[in-house]
This record gives sequence, C-alpha cells and structure tokens, in this order.
Amino acid sequence: MSPAYFRVFLTFARNSLVRDMTYRSNFLINALTSVCWMAMNLGFYVLVFSTVEVGGMKLDLGAGGWGRYQFFVFIATSMIINSLVQTFFMPNAEEFSELIRTGGLDFALLKPIDTQFLISLQRIEWASLANFVFGLLLLGYALLRLDYTPGPVSIVLYALYILCGVAILYSLTVALAATSIWLGRNQSLYDFWFYLTNFSRYPMEIYGGNAMGVGLQWLFTFLIPVLVVVNIPARLFTRPLSEQSWPLALFTIVATALSFIGSRWVFRRALLSYRSASS
Repeated sequence: MSPAYFRVFLTFARNSLVRDMTYRSNFLINALTSVCWMAMNLGFYVLVFSTVEVGGMKLDLGAGGWGRYQFFVFIATSMIINSLVQTFFMPNAEEFSELIRTGGLDFALLKPIDTQFLISLQRIEWASLANFVFGLLLLGYALLRLDYTPGPVSIVLYALYILCGVAILYSLTVALAATSIWLGRNQSLYDFWFYLTNFSRYPMEIYGGNAMGVGLQWLFTFLIPVLVVVNIPARLFTRPLSEQSWPLALFTIVATALSFIGSRWVFRRALLSYRSASS
C-alpha cells in the first residue's frame, strides 16, 4: 500500500471511529452482542468436550487429532480471521448494492483513487474488533494448555497465514459484492457468504469419511479455497507441519494470490457492465 493510500485508509478509520463514538451505546451493544454470540458458540463446544470426557471417551475431531485445546486454537483462529473481515470489508460489501441503486457508485468512479480500494475500505466497523480481542484471549489460553509450544518461525508464519486467510475471504466478498452490478440488487450476499464460509469452521479432516466428504474437501480446498483459511494457521500453533502438510501450506500462498487476482478481474469486469444512475 502506497503512503498516499495509507493516509486515505487512516482517514477512513478515523472517520469511522468518530461515527461509532458519536453513538457509543450502540457501539457497546454491538460489541457486546458479537462477543456474547461467540461465547455461546464456544460454550457449545466446551459442553460437547466435557460431556464426552465425563463419559470416559476422548473426542478428536477428524483424523488429525484435534482434541479440546487444539480445537480451541482452531476456533480462536477462526474468530481472529472473521473479525478482521467483518471489521474492514463486510460492511462495505453489504452497502455496495445500495451505492448502485442510489447512484453513489458514480461519485466513487469519479474520484482519483482506485475504485475497489475506495469501495472496500471506506467504512470500518470497529465494534467487530471485540471478537478479535476475544479470539486472542482464547488463543492464549489454549496455547498455555497445549503440550506443543510454537517457535518463533511458527509465530511469524501464523501471522502470515492469518493475512492469507483474510485476503482469501476478502476476495470472495468482493467477487460476491460485484455481482450486484449484474443482478441489480444482491441482498442474499451475506447468506451466500455464510453458506460458503461455514465449511471453514471445522478441521478439513472431518470431510474425509466418504466419497461425498472427499468431494467437498477437494472443492473447498482447491476450487473455492475456504478450507485452508483457518486450517493452515491453526495447524502451525498445534503441531509441527509435516512433509504432507507443507504442500498444502505452499498452495495456500498460491491460492491467496489467485483469489485476489480473480476477485480483481471479476470486479473490473462488473464495472464495465455498470451504467450510470443518470443514464
């Protein structure tokens, strides 16, 4: 990001923060609601693991050995990635169809700045960062309970793959939002987003039980790479990457680049089909 674009981003961030602080009660309610929702989801898994352990069994999700605290690292990683996407990108994607309907996209196209950058980052939902903080606290707690301690290299790679996960989900968000130009109004954006990203909420090993599961695993790893979004960084903090895991980790880098390039292409193609609200 060039210095000029970074200054524009800081302006967007400051304006969004001023807007949120103008209505502080609403900001606090949104943040508290998000955290409570995540806490209830976490409570469900705590209950599942506790019930199984009381029954004398040890629960592993999939063949990869995702026990209680390994899975908590997985959940925390999912919270961190999704909170960043919901903070910086999802509010803007949801408003894109409204910009088309009201003609606001005309003014965005006239500004001397990249349109995708402007559309993607002009509004920041600071309340969603509450989930980011909750995810960090859960991650720290789970890491203290694990037998495996990630080294400095794993920590650096974890941060890198968190950014890769955010970039992949951002690319998916932009591509879905761009369809508003062709469809006129895409109110099902958030629903479709949830349907796709729902596959990333669990370790990919659980999809290997039968032919249908293997097909889903292949589809959401190599064609729509949402499974690598959380799985790869979470593995870095729960175990050393094996020789079998490194190819998938390298593929994640490639998938991130291809996803961003693909979403950029879809966005530009959609803009070519845009007709001004005044035309």
